[in-house]
Amino acid sequence: MNEQFRVSRDSLGEVKVPVDAYYGPQTERAKHNFPISGLRLPRRFIRAQGIIKLCAARANHAVGALDGEVAGAIISAAQEVINGDFDHQFVVDVYQAGAGTSQNMNANEVIASRASELLGGERGDTSRVHPNDHVNMAQSTNDTIHVALNIAAFEGIYHDLLPVLKRFEDTLRTKAAEFDPIVKSGRTHLQDAVPIRLGQEFGGYAQAVENRRLLLEKTARSLLEIGLGGNAVGTGINAHPEYSETAIRMIGEYTGVGFVPPQNFFTFVQNPEAAVGVSGALRALAITINKISNDLRLLASGPRTGFAELKLPAVQPGSSIMPGKVNPVMAEMMNMICHQVIGFDACIASAGGQSQLELNVMMPVLAYNLLQAIHILANGISAFNEKCVRGLEADAERCQHFAEMSTALATSLNPLVGYDRAAEIAKTAYRTGRTVREVAKEQGIDEAALQELLDIRSLTGNH
Repeated sequence: MNEQFRVSRDSLGEVKVPVDAYYGPQTERAKHNFPISGLRLPRRFIRAQGIIKLCAARANHAVGALDGEVAGAIISAAQEVINGDFDHQFVVDVYQAGAGTSQNMNANEVIASRASELLGGERGDTSRVHPNDHVNMAQSTNDTIHVALNIAAFEGIYHDLLPVLKRFEDTLRTKAAEFDPIVKSGRTHLQDAVPIRLGQEFGGYAQAVENRRLLLEKTARSLLEIGLGGNAVGTGINAHPEYSETAIRMIGEYTGVGFVPPQNFFTFVQNPEAAVGVSGALRALAITINKISNDLRLLASGPRTGFAELKLPAVQPGSSIMPGKVNPVMAEMMNMICHQVIGFDACIASAGGQSQLELNVMMPVLAYNLLQAIHILANGISAFNEKCVRGLEADAERCQHFAEMSTALATSLNPLVGYDRAAEIAKTAYRTGRTVREVAKEQGIDEAALQELLDIRSLTGNH
């Protein structure tokens, strides 16, 4: 040992490790082998790794495979990892050794080193608590990384994303009720269509968000199957017969989540099916939120040369050169998040399709993309809801004007005069800059009939 480094050993030989590091030689090798992006797996994933190591130590002690003193030290060290005390010691790049071996060893080495300290030993000393023999007992990268992803993704969805989605859905329903009296022109193909109430439009948004939320809830339940104890290929080699069931039960008790063994341990190790399915549900959510964001941008376009039916809260100046300009920045932010989530899903689908024989080795990049998708959707939708949608206002007079001016109102004349004549009325109204009502009255259609047929509120129906 010198002032800056200590010399550690692994199965390949000696490695110089920073003297203040809790990680060991395998993590240090990975640092130098993968200087790729500077990206790390996120806090929730590291927390999940700590939960696995803690519950594995408890389970191994419970079945008589691990000494009580060593187990206690591992449990204490793992709890510190769960708390976030050692996040700065998780230094392996996302783009690392396949399956996440380096990530698993990063956790093993940090926890072993800290456990050794707790037992009175030196940092980095593996003679009392060994990263493989003790911290990784009855485990493999091939089950722990999969399990960490499932734990982290499930907790992220249920603690962060779903509550935000419910609040967003509630805001949209509140706006639907607030805007229900306002009749406006519908638009299809970005062309004038028959009238619709602004509240109906927002009710459609709210239901779409609810649909996506329910799909995500259903899909996320597949993450509850965790194959801890399947070990390297699903057979549970080197694990006590009661270890797997005990460890999974303990994870459920620790998290308060109903995690269960998988229907098939081999399927669990071979295929990250749950993660791929959840990513698809997140992509579907992103598509829906993107549509809503785009609509708000269109409906708020202007203020003088666009639709200007909605007024978005002004949260910051919109231009560095045009004074007074205010842009729909929160909706634009939400658009970018949605595009990124769709991109994350493309990566996950591609990585998920790379399973070969007994294992999918693309787990680190799959985990990073899935957890980032959950994270930015939760934060983005929360900000969009609070800083944009809650403060939306409608220009009822402008909406009414557009509804009255729409040539599509001629549609309601079809039963009285037929499609062809109604089309001529519409074209005349457009050509002369008048309303359908004015042209129809000029052509001798009974005024009482027009009052009934062109009552724009009744044309929006009762839905």
